[in-house]
Amino acid sequence: MSAARALGLLLGFAADVALGDPRRLHPVAGFGGAAQRLERVLHRDATAPGVVYTAVLAGGAVGLGALAERAGRGRPLTRVATTALATWVVLGGKSLATEGALIGKHLDAGEVEDARARLPHLCGRDPRTLDAPAMARATVESVAENTSDAVVAPLVWGALAGVPGLLGYRAVNTMDAMVGHRSPRYRNFGWAAARLDDLVNLLPARLAAALTVAGAPVVGGNRRGAWLAWQRDADAHPSPNAGRVEAAFAGALEVRLGGRTVYPYGVEDRPVLGDGRMPDAGHVTRAVELSRVVGVLTAALAAAVALLARDR
Repeated sequence: MSAARALGLLLGFAADVALGDPRRLHPVAGFGGAAQRLERVLHRDATAPGVVYTAVLAGGAVGLGALAERAGRGRPLTRVATTALATWVVLGGKSLATEGALIGKHLDAGEVEDARARLPHLCGRDPRTLDAPAMARATVESVAENTSDAVVAPLVWGALAGVPGLLGYRAVNTMDAMVGHRSPRYRNFGWAAARLDDLVNLLPARLAAALTVAGAPVVGGNRRGAWLAWQRDADAHPSPNAGRVEAAFAGALEVRLGGRTVYPYGVEDRPVLGDGRMPDAGHVTRAVELSRVVGVLTAALAAAVALLARDR
């Protein structure tokens, strides 16, 4: 069983690297549609309805994963296939790298408007107010945060809890993206989804930061700088998780992240992470490369954990 889980995780990771997201009928998009319909029924400006919303959707995803695992009990090939399929569906590494690289290419060519048009595919900021350096900063920050959210965390939960962990994590992270904002509509209703997302990312975010430190030299990065920025700057970030990996990326690439951040629902003044210069198109490209390195390291580690956990 441990070997089946490990092999399934590696095959799913390879499928994401080679194929990216499913082009049609993506299950995460289907989940998002179901979440929107449930929100229309339950939404109130209060935390209790949000708790119900979060419990129903997260519990449903975990339950579906448990059924899939049960169907593969005593059938190693079925277990490998279901784990691989679930891993492929929930990972977003290829899409993250593609979008980040495309924005970097536009910025490098001076195609600011094209970069501005692509930025909403990667993050939720308002691109109309951003110049080229600000878009480079936003892209590096988003690549860093989503390396943890879309690659490291799913693999961690897949290694620890199999298909239920994979599907449950993606459900929680998707809900956070949909209703976990600090906007007036979701400040109360989205509280439960946001806090649960913080909880399930506590370990993965710190692992992502550690692997960023380890992998920094592969892309010509500064390993010591990554460690120092993580330890010195991460606690000032408003997120208990995103600041860890963003600070590590800043130190590894020797750039400065943070500052004024404009979202459709308002403005946040983020703390400064790192002590280098403002990022440019070249740093965006290196951030994408570093994200890929962290993904490969995580996949290898997740497979090893899956093997050891069951054997012990």
